[in-house]
Amino acid sequence: MKAYVIVNVSIRDAERYKDYIQAATPTVAAHGGRYVARGGRAEKLEGDVPVNRVVVLEFPSYAQAKAWYDSPEYQAALAIRQSCATGDLILVEALAT
Repeated sequence: MKAYVIVNVSIRDAERYKDYIQAATPTVAAHGGRYVARGGRAEKLEGDVPVNRVVVLEFPSYAQAKAWYDSPEYQAALAIRQSCATGDLILVEALAT
């Protein structure tokens, strides 16, 4: 069953964030994932959470998404992101179809 990682990230240093994108992108593909949305137009329809840069990743399974996040390769990229941005990441399993 597919799973999605939903990201809402607030960037403090756009130049450094480019380094994160470069480091993180190949780790997603290496774990069977793909970008569904990546920083395009987004707006809040309800609630109090500020909308920043929104990214949605799709993985073939919850386990693969979790393995991506926990992988040494992504953890190295994550350290870059945490140096230049703050974010909320949510892992959610898709409906069975």
